[in-house]
Amino acid sequence: MKLKFSNLILSGAVLLSAVAFRPDGDKKNADRPPAKFIDPANMDLSVKPGDNFFDYANGTWIKQNAIPAKETRWGSFNILHQENTDKLLGLLNELSKKPGLPKGGLKQRVGDLYASGMDSVAIEKRGYASIKSDLARISKVNDLKGVISEMVYERVNGEGSPLFGFGVGQDSKHPTKNIVEFGQGGTSLPDRDYYLKDDARTKKIQDAYKHYIVTLFTLTGTGKADAEKNAATIFTMETTLAKAQLSRTAMRDPNKTYNKFAVRDFNKTTPHLNWAQLMPLMKVSGQDTVLVAQPEFFKAADALLAATAVADWKIYLQWNILKGSAGALSSPFVKANFEYSSALSGQKVQAPRNERISGLVDGSLGELLGQLYVEKYFTPAAKQYMVNLVNNLKVTLGERIQHLDWMSDETKAKALKKLAAFTVKIGYPDKWQPYTGLEIDRSDYAGNLRRISKWRYNYSISQLGKPVDKTRWGMSPPTVNAYYSPTNNEIVFPAGILQFPFFDFGADDAVNYGGIGAVIGHEMTHGFDDQGRQFDADGTLRDWWTKDDADKFKSRADQVVAQYNGFTVLDTLHVNGKLTLGENLADLGGLNVAYAAFKKTKQGQSNIKIDSFTPDQRFFLSWAQVWRGSQRPEAAAQRILTDPHSPEQYRTNAPLTNIDAWYAAFNIQPGNKMYKKPEDRTRVW
Repeated sequence: MKLKFSNLILSGAVLLSAVAFRPDGDKKNADRPPAKFIDPANMDLSVKPGDNFFDYANGTWIKQNAIPAKETRWGSFNILHQENTDKLLGLLNELSKKPGLPKGGLKQRVGDLYASGMDSVAIEKRGYASIKSDLARISKVNDLKGVISEMVYERVNGEGSPLFGFGVGQDSKHPTKNIVEFGQGGTSLPDRDYYLKDDARTKKIQDAYKHYIVTLFTLTGTGKADAEKNAATIFTMETTLAKAQLSRTAMRDPNKTYNKFAVRDFNKTTPHLNWAQLMPLMKVSGQDTVLVAQPEFFKAADALLAATAVADWKIYLQWNILKGSAGALSSPFVKANFEYSSALSGQKVQAPRNERISGLVDGSLGELLGQLYVEKYFTPAAKQYMVNLVNNLKVTLGERIQHLDWMSDETKAKALKKLAAFTVKIGYPDKWQPYTGLEIDRSDYAGNLRRISKWRYNYSISQLGKPVDKTRWGMSPPTVNAYYSPTNNEIVFPAGILQFPFFDFGADDAVNYGGIGAVIGHEMTHGFDDQGRQFDADGTLRDWWTKDDADKFKSRADQVVAQYNGFTVLDTLHVNGKLTLGENLADLGGLNVAYAAFKKTKQGQSNIKIDSFTPDQRFFLSWAQVWRGSQRPEAAAQRILTDPHSPEQYRTNAPLTNIDAWYAAFNIQPGNKMYKKPEDRTRVW
């Protein structure tokens, strides 16, 4: 589907420290010794800062902190994520011990969803009973019309999204309006390249996926030989769909994925899928226009419908039920699901059940659980600090735009207008999502998940005909992340990230500006990265650049692409500079803006050392420790294909090579491995 938002990092995470978030805002705490916000004990001082700043700043910590068996990566983000998980578990454990709370209330639904997921005795007893009727229903399908009807049924009843993506979202060229959106889909592996490549690493994952299919079918009574045939059938069908999909890099172009069709014209491209008839069955009526992100994919999907035997489609549809339900079934299904996931990520052991269910509650009822989280763990003082910091960085980014030597006054004026129009959301929503009509049953875990999925679908469809609700959030309050939405022109910072190492009331400005300041600058810069710059102040996908300015921007962006293309991860895998361009531009811009804002502070204008480091050194060390961490080889390989963020060591090092102040702070000289000549340093925002 279309671009929705650009975030700081795709998966949750965080940093081990003696310092916790101080909700009272007091910079002195008599109960514990002064904190070392930049601790030399975490650094590898045998490494020259100009050779590998990431290792210099973090090397000893990484050597002393192995990745836990239940994790695929471990570092600053992950540790903070774990701390937040522990907080949520405290809330959930208390609520789940209170059966009989008023039906439909916040605490009843949150507590009972968690309790249902923790009731392993009931889950084991049921086995796969919750999907037996689904598998039996599919077995009765006998023609192509039945195949299509089953796809519709599964979609509207919370049973998955076979073959293609479908939903309701903002019209990028009319961002106050909601519109029906169609997008490519139909595959199960994380990226289309897993079907199209044939190297040893990919082949291993393909084999694990096929084994997963075989295992789930055999667990539901299919003979092994037939299950193996099913796996071959599914993989062949999904490979055909993968060949028709656009790459992740191609989908970074918001104009390429903006294709508006009259329904009658869309029908002409898919002779076996009559959308005028199907959309009402999918609860959409009165819509004569739709957005189709990848039109060629739908032609291929339609052709596959006609060319594939109904018996094969039944296998495909049963697989959709199996893969979507496995995690909620008895332990043999959960074990098979984890073994497949482990082949992708390298995770050694499954996370404890309570942590998995806590994450599910946060992902399912995030604005109910989030109310309890912020009530206990987030303060008005933290929110006000962030408001002030954001305002400071907005002014600083505006000053930097005004002084750009490569942009015309005409484009600058429009860029400043866009910056001034930013909406800022901090901590938690002003209006909470009540999940009206969603029922949670303490004794029915699988049913709860089905009802949640169905509720989400119905809620999405219900937005048609209504103006876009810009009060909605794309992340829950406990999330350790942040994001920018181009169609809303907003930057959003959940409460979960407003903790050390990003922010602490007791920290000096260098630490906070190098941490949360750079995060704020990162999200602001997303408004002007290779995607965000194509949206105007109102969030409309519309070109507001002069051609000359756009060409100059692209020239600088190409320098960033080339720099990151040169980085190697594992053996022969390279960072994809085009896929990661938006995040790399945001890192570079965000760090520049945060540093310029820091230099306005009293500490930023001084040379007073703390723990032997100058203010500028502490700023850049704070930036580096935010990205402190390591990851398993399997996870690294997967991220190269799927993640628009570069690996942490390059997120740390690459922006620094383009910032003059870093060279001065650490006396970086020619001959150092990270040194770039001044004329070769990339300067964008």
